Amino acid sequence: MTVLANIAPPKLDRTRQSAPQVFEVLRELIVSVQLEPGTVLQRAELVEHFGISQTPIRDALLRLGEEQLVDIFPQHATVVSRIDLTAALQAHFLRLAIELEILTALCVLPEAKHGALMRRLNGGMAEQEAALNPLDIAKLALADQAFHEQLYAAANVGPLWALVRKQSGHVDRLRRLNLPVEGKPQAIVRDHRAIVEAIARKDAQAAQNALRQHLAGTLSFVDDIRQRFPDWIVANG
Repeated sequence: MTVLANIAPPKLDRTRQSAPQVFEVLRELIVSVQLEPGTVLQRAELVEHFGISQTPIRDALLRLGEEQLVDIFPQHATVVSRIDLTAALQAHFLRLAIELEILTALCVLPEAKHGALMRRLNGGMAEQEAALNPLDIAKLALADQAFHEQLYAAANVGPLWALVRKQSGHVDRLRRLNLPVEGKPQAIVRDHRAIVEAIARKDAQAAQNALRQHLAGTLSFVDDIRQRFPDWIVANG
């Protein structure tokens, strides 16, 4: 059985280039921990699965290699990488630094923009809460990402979200491994609610404190994650 046998072939948008779409699909499969470290991504299989030529497959794999989500062994194999804790910590540092400043900016928005933001954030919170009952991990993960992306857009630094996402593959995998732990989904939504309420009050300090707690959640459980998934994490990370 091939590694993609149980994954439905995606319908590619023929109005867009194939390589970025293949990259997006494979990246999500890796970040959502559907493809485990050590999984061999064979070009011939990918060509058949996506129904395209080898060139966009090669380009997609090269982009995954740039994000260190795969290890490429020329003329041999492309393998899903293990989680690098150093890379995860660096991504966490970058994201925290940016988002702390974003929250400061959001708390001084003009009233009209602030009110519009609050309506969007509260709508997003409703989606997150709906994902808790019944619990839908995939839906919650998407809503989590959308919540933070909204903050970047509202602060008029949307392009920085793409930068953060590019650097966050390893820490995002840690989060997905930790997400099913009992109480973790509820904690994520609770943290988001605290951030939203602080923004509503225009209390930048409270918003930043809630963000620090939120982003530190996964990294504080690294030792536990390593014990549960010893083959997923680089030993000297």
